[in-house]
Amino acid sequence: HGATELDEFSTEALPRRTPAPAWLPTAKGEEGDFCLRSSDCAAGLCCARHFWSKICKPVLREGQVCTRHRRKGTHGLEIFQRCQCAEGLSCRLQREQGPTDASRLHTCQRH
Repeated sequence: HGATELDEFSTEALPRRTPAPAWLPTAKGEEGDFCLRSSDCAAGLCCARHFWSKICKPVLREGQVCTRHRRKGTHGLEIFQRCQCAEGLSCRLQREQGPTDASRLHTCQRH
């Protein structure tokens, strides 16, 4: 008698979902998690090289130091890559008051 009650609530009534492959992460990577591409990381993070692997790192905010690449392809040579500047910001030479040989530092600045 109890078995028929269980049959009424079997998993057949539930929608079927195809399980994700084991190699596919179920959640987006957090800061410091290994990744292959930026889409593997949570919002506000990008996938960037750290030594000889890639991890999720924070996208740069206003005033943070950024890397300006003079030639295409040089980004791949970095051992410690930085993320790009956040939306609405661009990597520009830091404006400093002082001598003409001021720092060549680039920071994320509003357009």
